[in-house]
Amino acid sequence: MCMKNYLRYLLLLFTVLISCSVMAQNVVWRDQHQVKRKETIFGIAKEYGVTIQQLIDSNPIMKTPGYELKKGALILVPFAKDGDFRPDGSIMGKTVKPSKADKEAKKKGANAAAIAKQENAIHVGIMLPLHNQDGDGKRMIEFYRGVLLALNEMKSEGITTDVHAWNVPKDADIRTTLSDPNASKLDLIFGPLYSDQVKPLADFCRAHGTKLVIPFSITGNEVENNPNIFQVYQTDESLNSKAIASFLERFQKSHHPVFINCNDANSQVGNFTSTLRKQLDILKIKYSLTSLKSSAADFAKRFDKTRPNVVILNSEKSPQLNEVFAKLAQLKKTNPGIAIALYGYNQWFVYQDYDLDNFFRYNTYIPSTYYYNKSSEKTKSLEAKYNEQYDEPMAKQYIPRLALTGYDQAQFFVRGIKAQGKDFKGVYSEVKYRPLQTRYNFERVGQGGYINNNFQLIHFTTDQKMENLVY
Repeated sequence: MCMKNYLRYLLLLFTVLISCSVMAQNVVWRDQHQVKRKETIFGIAKEYGVTIQQLIDSNPIMKTPGYELKKGALILVPFAKDGDFRPDGSIMGKTVKPSKADKEAKKKGANAAAIAKQENAIHVGIMLPLHNQDGDGKRMIEFYRGVLLALNEMKSEGITTDVHAWNVPKDADIRTTLSDPNASKLDLIFGPLYSDQVKPLADFCRAHGTKLVIPFSITGNEVENNPNIFQVYQTDESLNSKAIASFLERFQKSHHPVFINCNDANSQVGNFTSTLRKQLDILKIKYSLTSLKSSAADFAKRFDKTRPNVVILNSEKSPQLNEVFAKLAQLKKTNPGIAIALYGYNQWFVYQDYDLDNFFRYNTYIPSTYYYNKSSEKTKSLEAKYNEQYDEPMAKQYIPRLALTGYDQAQFFVRGIKAQGKDFKGVYSEVKYRPLQTRYNFERVGQGGYINNNFQLIHFTTDQKMENLVY
């Protein structure tokens, strides 16, 4: 893409996104339409009963000089407003006495399919910061795009949805958003991003029988008291417990643990390593302690030469990991027969593009709730579709991939509600969908809501394979 076109695209993207950036603005789309060959803007507007101007306003890219409607493009279709003309000449918002012909057509079932489609639609709400003003907004736009791709795909299977999206930034009062009449009609809401917005949204969902999917990590315990909540991300305490349990199950009887002090004052994994050491002490399992500052000779003494070693770092960061790789390479050079495995952190997925060979070389295990397999054909297909639709790739700095997260969550919950209605409880077996990145299988918390209990170990084997070990 030449620089002129690139700059024009950035300007266009900013124009589209800034239209959503007014606090608590309701951005409502009725449907998505995939353009067919020889279709026109006039024909699409007529099909959905909206004006040409409304269609253009909902798709600012149409205002670009030289814009052409292309086959395969996704067009956002707005709801017609009160006062707008319907294709039959009647006016939205006014009660229209059906004509004799209309009655006859209805009697014969001419409109049965359209009526059924509308009645069976699942009403989906998005309440997240959808703007281009900071990192949160950009990440949530990518998440939202993934949701839209999923809904459009399900549409081809006959699963229809009405989508309502609100921009809810950090300083917004979400109660303003909830005052919109469309909010009370929703079956399902994805949001919010910020912890202080959870309680008013959760209370609203409980009052209106709406299922609330909290897609990202938050603080608070609303899920323990509200049966309408589905909390996707688990607490750090829960993840640490599962990671320690899986470590003991896999290595307790066969490996010698070696803890490496990485001298990282800002480490976020200290609680995991200290708790793991306490468990090893309780079980009377001997382990060794060493440091990146240790001499090569002293470092080597901490490793067992007669059985495999499993290495644990007290840092999740890339510079420290690379120092460990260098120390281990030196160790293996002087002790070629020594066996080493690494037990790491999901933050390491961010580094796999340039550390992948080392992950394989050192038999690395990463405990995680997600698994981004970039070599998967389904993943590559969706990434290509995203690139084609939005004229840019998914952001690589986000792990898990935010568009894949939105896609997986929309597929799982919409399909679940379609199959089980209000009785859907997030059980994996109730949904005929295999996620691309994060598995979902929810369990109830007392008399409250539901938390995803999925946990897995991603194993990078020495023969260059990746295993997904699900617990």
